[in-house]
Amino acid sequence: MHIGLGLQMANLDRKVSDADVYRLELGLGARAEEVGFDSVWVSEHHFSDYQLTSQQSMVLSWLAAQTTNLKLGTFVTVLPWHDPVRVAEQFSVLDHLSGGRAILGLGRGLGRKEFDGFRVEMGESRRRFKEYSEALLDALETGVMAYDGELYHQPRVDIRPDPIRSFKGRTFASAVSPESMEIMARMGVGLLVIAQKPWETTEAELAAYRERFVELNGAEPPKPVLVIVAGVSKDPATIERMRSVHLQRWARSTVEHYEFDNQGFADIEGYEYYGALANNIAKHGIDKFNGFLADLQVWGTPEQVTEKLLGYVERTDAGGLVVPLVFGGMPAGEAQDCYELFASEVLPELKRHDVGGDIGVTYDSAPLALA
Repeated sequence: MHIGLGLQMANLDRKVSDADVYRLELGLGARAEEVGFDSVWVSEHHFSDYQLTSQQSMVLSWLAAQTTNLKLGTFVTVLPWHDPVRVAEQFSVLDHLSGGRAILGLGRGLGRKEFDGFRVEMGESRRRFKEYSEALLDALETGVMAYDGELYHQPRVDIRPDPIRSFKGRTFASAVSPESMEIMARMGVGLLVIAQKPWETTEAELAAYRERFVELNGAEPPKPVLVIVAGVSKDPATIERMRSVHLQRWARSTVEHYEFDNQGFADIEGYEYYGALANNIAKHGIDKFNGFLADLQVWGTPEQVTEKLLGYVERTDAGGLVVPLVFGGMPAGEAQDCYELFASEVLPELKRHDVGGDIGVTYDSAPLALA
């Protein structure tokens, strides 16, 4: 089974410097191949302490230079915040620098602060994502970007350097609402499932996605990739602190950043699902939702963490996992211990579990015949 390391680089409460945050997590990423991870994935966020991941392609390019076989993914690149031409160029260059190791993870975004900072209307994000993703995926296959849509108009230009491999089979998108899943199925991409819904709901939605994907594309979709925060220790006190302090702080920071309790989302096109979620939070209380979000992640001894992760993989027929191991203001020493223990005792057990196939492998490894 494919196992990726997730880098989030949060600096909650600013107890350390941003330089310290980068030094810690870049160090973990640089050693990921050595200790057995198959990939490293970097999130995208801007303008806050939530996650210091504003320049994914730069971080992944640096990691490409530190490694040989490690695949390099984004969870996710938020398309409405970018010019699609530049995204195509960035991933083509990353693929050249890494020898074809890039994994394209896409999403349409939720952070209102980030939309405001980039001067992009949230209510246009679904339509922009649909048009931008169509233009981007076509450009990465053909080497040419050209699009004339409702919101996006791009005259024909060549993507240079030429894309060297197809991104089919190594493109994933994050989808939460049923409407977004329809878009992803039409795009013909796999799903990146970030743990934030009851697992029985996720199972039902994945089954519906597979059915719709086959209907539209005449083939099975790539197996989904699960993103689950994981904390591991052999010390009972540390395990309890991971659950009651760090995971709770991580969950609270997520709720605060995304404004999951903002009932105004109900009035924004494309965010009606989050309006309903906010109404549910208002009914049951924010602390209960924080606990729910934290409990969707995993923590415990190596044996417990392995068992929980494999259980979620089996429930969802997943093809791989991405595990952020530094979260919720965890001190550097504790984070380093978590990483080392996961790598030595959890990672080998997970990798022995055969789910068939691999993440990040193109359908056709031959060079593209460019238009």
